[in-house]
Amino acid sequence: MKLLSYITLILIGVACSSDKDNYVPIENEKLEFTVPANFPEPSYDITLNPPTQKGFELGKKLFYEGQLASDGVIACGFCHIQDFAFTHHTHIVSHGVGGALGTRNAQPLHNMAFMKEFTWDGAAIHLDLQPIIPITAEVEMNETFNNVIKKLEAQPEYVKLFAEAFEDQKINSDNMLKAISQFMIMMISANTKYDKIERNEGSVFTENEAAGFELFKSKCASCHQGTLFTDQTYRNNGLPVDLQYNDIGRKRVTGEETDIYKFKVPSLRNIELTFPYMHDGRFKTLDDVLNHYSDGMVDSETIDPILKNEDGSLGIPMTTQEKLLIIAFLKTLTDDDFVNDNRFSEF
Repeated sequence: MKLLSYITLILIGVACSSDKDNYVPIENEKLEFTVPANFPEPSYDITLNPPTQKGFELGKKLFYEGQLASDGVIACGFCHIQDFAFTHHTHIVSHGVGGALGTRNAQPLHNMAFMKEFTWDGAAIHLDLQPIIPITAEVEMNETFNNVIKKLEAQPEYVKLFAEAFEDQKINSDNMLKAISQFMIMMISANTKYDKIERNEGSVFTENEAAGFELFKSKCASCHQGTLFTDQTYRNNGLPVDLQYNDIGRKRVTGEETDIYKFKVPSLRNIELTFPYMHDGRFKTLDDVLNHYSDGMVDSETIDPILKNEDGSLGIPMTTQEKLLIIAFLKTLTDDDFVNDNRFSEF
């Protein structure tokens, strides 16, 4: 009854006049979700949760809302900062409520509508479900959905926002998750130098970038495929096991020994901005990453066969100069328009 009373008061205040015949429904404009010309079709079914202006605004507010955590401070945006393509430079692994340390590096958030599964081990099989993991994890936001809903219901502002965003006007977990998804599916990063060249929009690679692209295609694109720069599989890329975390990777989800130490192949879009690298943030620079692939791998039963050479050695042969050229190409995947887009900023 309390929720219905709030909704009634809000609607009386913002959506109607004293004359019943002059009732004006709240406008909730649909947002245009446009698939870039060089992108695949989205994995997310937009028809089941079409983004609207009010839904997007609610999702954005929830993304930066500390009340989703038990301490009232740690928001999604705490570990996913726009300047860094929604990652966190200063933390190797995620920091949660009370300074609790996670075991994994915060992944970038962009082009989520085109991804099939989420998190480093694919524990979330749908974008609407992904926020459940950080909200309820003890080392992250350490909260329950029941508590979150109670806190939101107690705030007239949120009663109003949910009423405007959804036809049923309810504050519940389903609407909360759908609103956050509406915010995230609009976070499309597709305006890099690489994209402009792919779409014949007038940009051209420098000599070094072009050479780096050719090297990338021969040495990296088997896993970092297509426009998304990931084949969305899970692979063991020969990282020495960090005994501090002993993260078993994909096996944590499937329970299969064949999945131990396998992690999702990340997209390389905005890779210049998303350091530190790997699931545990062990590498500070792109040089460190390429040095690992050329000389730093360790063998194990689940290491990806593609990383084994005919002579029995491990790794991807690369000279110092080739690494510099590949990095020159990778920097063409930085989307300045995306990281400066005020639609996604907190303030």
